[in-house]
Amino acid sequence: MSDSKRIRVRQVRSAIGYNRKQRASLRGLGIRRMNQTVEVEDTPSTRGMIGKVTHLVVVEEG
Repeated sequence: MSDSKRIRVRQVRSAIGYNRKQRASLRGLGIRRMNQTVEVEDTPSTRGMIGKVTHLVVVEEG
């Protein structure tokens, strides 16, 4: 799986006050705290999770 494309996701806004499902999407991406950057595989499922929390994260391609 090392040949699959990966993207970086960084949380830039707090999840406090947002829906429980949105916080679950952050946890599903592997994000636990503010300004944490994680590298995840670029799959439709991860894109869907990112789509639910676009207002909380920044996506860095490559």
